[in-house]
Amino acid sequence: MMFPEVDGGTSRAEQAASPIHEVEEQMSVLAGKIRASIRNAAAAVDPSLQPFGLKMLRILERHGPVHAGAAAEMLSVDRTAISRQSRQLEDLGLVATRSDPEDRRARFIELTDHGRERLRNAGPTGFNSLQRVLGEWSDDDLRQFAAYLARWVEGWDALDAE
Repeated sequence: MMFPEVDGGTSRAEQAASPIHEVEEQMSVLAGKIRASIRNAAAAVDPSLQPFGLKMLRILERHGPVHAGAAAEMLSVDRTAISRQSRQLEDLGLVATRSDPEDRRARFIELTDHGRERLRNAGPTGFNSLQRVLGEWSDDDLRQFAAYLARWVEGWDALDAE
């Protein structure tokens, strides 16, 4: 049986059997599991909370009050996205905004006590699953896995820098 050529002369069958394709498939499965974990954690905070809102709450939890512009930079989004999201989070009582005393045009976004409590109740995103799965791996396997991940991230960063 003949397979059509793709990507510089490799057949679809050869491409499907390649180690890179296998990694790509596993990364796709992992990304799906991470997305599901984030969706579930967001819903545990509030059923109407979207995953992006949870990401913003986690940044506020880690960094304390931040300027809207800094939050936009940390999340790699436009300031208007932060403005819309902070309004929704404020409506839910999870964050509060206040003017920067040094620059009245700038706004700080901060977690409320209610927001902290809801995050505590939701638990750390994916952390329990990560601990349960990787907790059974040997230290050597974990170190090797961490090294592979670091190498992959460095390669990705190099591509971004091009």
